[in-house]
Amino acid sequence: MFGLFKKKSEKDKLYEQYEKLMAQSHALSKTNRTESDKKFAEAEALMTKIAELDKE
Repeated sequence: MFGLFKKKSEKDKLYEQYEKLMAQSHALSKTNRTESDKKFAEAEALMTKIAELDKE
């Protein structure tokens, strides 16, 4: 309840985007493999940004 007005950090926002892209990639893997691979590549790029934020 007290975290209701807490702002999300940049890392949290990136991680949410990563999870969305991975879910989309998984859904597309059943119908369109090339689009699935593109979504997966975008998700991996976000994960590298998250890793860079962890190093700081």
